[in-house]
Amino acid sequence: PSEPSFSSVFGQELKVLADQDAHICAITAAMAEGTGLTAFAAAHPRRFFDVGIAEGHAVTMAAGMAKQGMLPVCAVYDSFLQRGYDMLAQDVSLDKLHVVFAVDRTGLVGADGETHHGCFDVMYLSQVPGMKVFCPASFAELRTMLRRAVQEETGPVAVRYPRGGEGAYQEDRSDEAIACLRPGTDITLLTYGTLINEALSAADLLAQRGISAQVLKLSTIAPLSPETIRTTLTG
Repeated sequence: PSEPSFSSVFGQELKVLADQDAHICAITAAMAEGTGLTAFAAAHPRRFFDVGIAEGHAVTMAAGMAKQGMLPVCAVYDSFLQRGYDMLAQDVSLDKLHVVFAVDRTGLVGADGETHHGCFDVMYLSQVPGMKVFCPASFAELRTMLRRAVQEETGPVAVRYPRGGEGAYQEDRSDEAIACLRPGTDITLLTYGTLINEALSAADLLAQRGISAQVLKLSTIAPLSPETIRTTLTG
């Protein structure tokens, strides 16, 4: 519990960004502590909004605030953001509003239970027109991608990360659309986020059997360019 997590790193970095930019505000839906926003709330109480268990309202509120010139960051658990899917499409996407979604608890979540498993965001976020989806694989990448989402993007953008801490991969290769973490000639393993740790471990096991595995890491999964992937695989 005392070790850093993706949630705590997100909260710390967002507070730093908000210290520098008065337009940044944070919205959550009864998940302030779980999403790491406690320090933000203490430092910027007038820019922190907990709407209760009403994720759809959180998304619509973020859209309204963006329309009025604020820079809202909506931090919600993955499985609960599903409740705001219609609002993502109708209230945020149609007007191409700059709303940042911090999507916590992606993937399997262990003790949080099956209602919290974040299994569907990859599909439904990628369906939202104009949505960019960042997939940090380390704390360093989370910091970089959050800054990019807040400071450089102009439309809807999501940063998705799992419950808990980082793995053996602790680099920052977020400036590369597809980063080659390990060369190989027999097989290619392509993944994103913290699953890169499993791919690297699998490559080690394959090497013991004489199989050379290339390991590639995606920094974003939407928009996704098949041509970029093909070029990387054949280049």
